[in-house]
Amino acid sequence: MSDPSPRVTPKPASVAAGDGIPAPGVIGIGLAAVLTFALAQGSWQWFATFIGVTLLAVMLAFQRRAEWTPDIRSAYMRGLVAYALVVGLCVAIALAPLLQRQAWLFPMPGTRGECPLLGRYQALQAKAALGNLAGSDGPALAFAQEVQARNAVAECLAATTTLWLPLYGVGVAVLVGAGAWVRDRARARSGPAG
Repeated sequence: MSDPSPRVTPKPASVAAGDGIPAPGVIGIGLAAVLTFALAQGSWQWFATFIGVTLLAVMLAFQRRAEWTPDIRSAYMRGLVAYALVVGLCVAIALAPLLQRQAWLFPMPGTRGECPLLGRYQALQAKAALGNLAGSDGPALAFAQEVQARNAVAECLAATTTLWLPLYGVGVAVLVGAGAWVRDRARARSGPAG
């Protein structure tokens, strides 16, 4: 005789909401970093370092990636690429003022050499703009020339830095992505006990 009571089949455990999807913060932080980068006018200031470090800290504090899988089209890989690129962008923004000011961090040959020449030209232009008035107040003229020259050099260095900054960002993204992939793969292979 068969049992007339209905059988309840257990449902498979559902995946937690958001598993396999990169953290929503990645998108917001990426957008904030891109806006910072796009809206930067003139010389890179130290506030950009603060912004980059803050965005990086938020990114690292709230990061979450899907479970590791070797499939290149998986949610894990999409999330890893987004994570690595945003970290690279944040690091590039944080390093920009330092790269602009320190030649040893920015060893691109021939990229910084012309900037002092532009500064000297700007100083001459400031003197020429005053015409006959230049001789009436020597210290004021010298100060104006120095400020104009310093601003011209800083803007030239900032433009050069901005031109090469994506290279640094992509380099950081590759290193971060590869490191995270190796770490996540090792954790997945070690199993739940690891």
